[in-house]
Amino acid sequence: MTRIEQKQKRKLLIFNQAASVRLYPSVGNFIGFVGNVGSAPLLIQAIASFRHHTQFPSEGVALPAQMPGVGWSDQWAFWQQGYQGIMVTDTAPFRYPYYHKYEDTPDKIDYERLARVVFGLERVIAELAG
Repeated sequence: MTRIEQKQKRKLLIFNQAASVRLYPSVGNFIGFVGNVGSAPLLIQAIASFRHHTQFPSEGVALPAQMPGVGWSDQWAFWQQGYQGIMVTDTAPFRYPYYHKYEDTPDKIDYERLARVVFGLERVIAELAG
């Protein structure tokens, strides 16, 4: 494990049944990396890479898969087959009133911030692929 990954591991709060809750920002000005507890190693690696390559606010958490919202994307299917998987989200379902509605139009996208996130994720994927 690299020094950056070790540092991120210390910052990452891994929840289990006895863990306390960490409060996250109420404003969606960050990208969230979410996984189940079994995906914590992948999550730590991915968020460390993202933070190394991109100056963009990010939060990461590994939670029990049974918690609402944790398995709301494609990573759930990978967990069912025993693979690690994470979701990268802007938390829109929790804070964006137009999410999956007719009013969700391109004029509401911040393209500069989107480009920064895409660049960072491209670097994450390249690192993970080796």
